[in-house]
Amino acid sequence: MVSPVTDPIADMLTRIRNAVSVGHERVLMPSSKLKAGIAQILVDEGFIDRFEVKQLGHRSELELVLRYADRRRPAIEGIKRVSRPGHRVYRGAGELPRVQGGLGVAVVSTSQGLLPDREARRRRLGGEVLCEVW
Repeated sequence: MVSPVTDPIADMLTRIRNAVSVGHERVLMPSSKLKAGIAQILVDEGFIDRFEVKQLGHRSELELVLRYADRRRPAIEGIKRVSRPGHRVYRGAGELPRVQGGLGVAVVSTSQGLLPDREARRRRLGGEVLCEVW
């Protein structure tokens, strides 16, 4: 039996970090709406090529296809969990972090759903800063 994960987002980010570090093309993980939302932002921002949610009986798996530049240099250089279950991090629209001077993206959970930091700032929305990717 698989033990339950206390922080599914941190588990997702760790799986991506590990796959990128060894040069894997794809990474599989248990799926959820929140993880699929984060994956969609990573696709929109150009950090991964695509993702797919696969049904496996009563559960679903999320498969991410990672993006690499020339000579197998990964598009994701770093990925970090910001808000954790034991320490939630909320920011107003004016306080949202600029990741790597705007080269990266912070994923923010707002009242209008998951948004990249630029879009949340544009809509003047604050929220919980879930993670940063650069």
